[in-house]
Amino acid sequence: MSNLKGLGVALVTPFNEDLSVDFDSLTKLVDFNIKNGTNYLVVLGTTAEAATLSSEEKKAVTEHIIKVNNNRLPLVLGIGGNDTMDVKKQIEEADLSPFDAVLSVSPYYNRPNQEGLYQHYKVLAGTGKQIIIYNVPSRTGQNVEASTTVRLAKEFPNLFMIKEAASNINQYFDILRQKPEHFNLVSGDDEFTLPVTLAGGNGVISVIGQGYPKEFSTMVQLAFDGKVKEAYEIHNKLVDITRLIFAEGNPAGIKTILAELGIVKNYVRLPLVVASTGLQDKIKAEMAKI
Repeated sequence: MSNLKGLGVALVTPFNEDLSVDFDSLTKLVDFNIKNGTNYLVVLGTTAEAATLSSEEKKAVTEHIIKVNNNRLPLVLGIGGNDTMDVKKQIEEADLSPFDAVLSVSPYYNRPNQEGLYQHYKVLAGTGKQIIIYNVPSRTGQNVEASTTVRLAKEFPNLFMIKEAASNINQYFDILRQKPEHFNLVSGDDEFTLPVTLAGGNGVISVIGQGYPKEFSTMVQLAFDGKVKEAYEIHNKLVDITRLIFAEGNPAGIKTILAELGIVKNYVRLPLVVASTGLQDKIKAEMAKI
């Protein structure tokens, strides 16, 4: 599974003005990322506004990305939820042949304790599929603690990676220090990408990366090569824009960048709304500096 290394991007779903899926822009987005150094693509993550896509749309978006990608980059498919048995069923019924792994967010809203989180992923591991644990407490309301992640990693080899997005960077370092050899960690927080990679992480599954794939993938590669000073030059250049794109929720910010680059149109589905004029102005000013 070492090919899921470097810059993975959680692709947005572009929409037309009538909020139907804009497949032409999706083609442009995939090609732009492939040509500019992205290492793998994540389909139907949070950034894709997957929560607001119908099952027919999810299928169409997935098939379109598979077709446009045409085996050029490894693919990861997001399948998660807060009903364990339903998530298990979805994983078992999905055609995963085009995908290297499933990215599965920890159960949200129910707020299970650590034992509940462990049992949830134990059931998913029972599918025999390659699964990436996704911990994002700011969205789920519950943290998968480092001890739980390490316990799962040691017991189930097909839980081979975590996308870690806890707000406390020490948690990333605890996992990296205690994990078994085969288990990988990628940053789920764009701003933590460089320090986490330098500490032994496998890179990032990124939002900002799809707007700046060349810069972001170069930064991660420099980190792998131990070229710390050069890597931090890129990191420092991108910190402000990375913070701006999350200021009013994701993917409102990254869609502003992608629209400015002429890759997608700037539309999101409710309950999200497009970035305010003030934020869009700030993002465009920062883009001009970069």
